[in-house]
Amino acid sequence: MAGYSEFAYCYDALTENADYAARCDVLCSLLAAHGAGEGILLDLACGTGTLTALLAQRGYDVIGADASPEMLAVAREKLAAAGADAVLLCQKMEELDLYGTIDAAVCTLDSLNHITDEAAFREALRRAALFMNDGGVFLFDVNTPYKHEHVLGDNTFVYDLDEVFCVWQNAYDPETKTTDVTLDLFVYDEENDCYDRATEQFSERAYDLADIRRWLEENRFEVLCVLDETGRRPVKDDDERALFVCKKHGTQFQ
Repeated sequence: MAGYSEFAYCYDALTENADYAARCDVLCSLLAAHGAGEGILLDLACGTGTLTALLAQRGYDVIGADASPEMLAVAREKLAAAGADAVLLCQKMEELDLYGTIDAAVCTLDSLNHITDEAAFREALRRAALFMNDGGVFLFDVNTPYKHEHVLGDNTFVYDLDEVFCVWQNAYDPETKTTDVTLDLFVYDEENDCYDRATEQFSERAYDLADIRRWLEENRFEVLCVLDETGRRPVKDDDERALFVCKKHGTQFQ
């Protein structure tokens, strides 16, 4: 996964429809329902920290980890503005190295899909398990193979916003289920009354949900359920995102 640079400063504008408050409600409800209503929580691939701040405000001791220094810089400012406290770490998901154990973890907005190497994806799951206490809860969502094939595909999307104009172009490989993404960003410079252009490139890979379930079980995670994005019903074949609800059994990874 590329470390976002210019995209970090446009990310919030381009994801303003994510409804983080509602997403936080769903996550906190699921965490509490499965015995993780408090404690140390990891926000894995925390990005610009919107969810990190909300989780901290809910009373969790939050650790936010992300591979992008630019994303974390935005997150640090956002946490300060919200009066929320969290430890921020610059780490890739597959290189997670915490100072102690955690009681829960969340990973949202298809962050794990950005790991396009299967071995690295499995290592990210192993790392999450390694630092999680017995009975800990792991919630994460992924973009489904259906979304990559039928929604992202080889399509182009245009976002015309006050802060940024973005052309999002996809190139899909059905053999690897990988989508290469090119973002052309035109960010308005008010001082000079012009647009500055930047280009970001990254890739996402869709993994079969059955494979993800098997890899989780190999790391002592019991998959309690796999839900749709709203967390209200089991995932269906034509859902665009799947939310895994997992519980860790055992404290020592073998």
